[in-house]
Amino acid sequence: MSWVTRPKLAISGEGLAVRGWWHTRILRREDIAIVRITEFRRLARKVRLLEVDTTDDRLYVFTRWDLGTSPLDVLDALTDAGYTGR
Repeated sequence: MSWVTRPKLAISGEGLAVRGWWHTRILRREDIAIVRITEFRRLARKVRLLEVDTTDDRLYVFTRWDLGTSPLDVLDALTDAGYTGR
């Protein structure tokens, strides 16, 4: 069932769309505090996560599986679109 909800993040005309099981939340540029990549080792390989921290103290964490591509590629696309946070 989890493949049905992918990808969970999209750039739309209104803002950054975060898709969940039952609804989609739109984050505007002013709602985003920081966008970053975190890395850690798991089972002898490096795992990268994309984190979107909002001004209302919510943290969205996306894996490669959630995004459908590399978190580094998504971070580059978000940076190019102006979603770098404050």
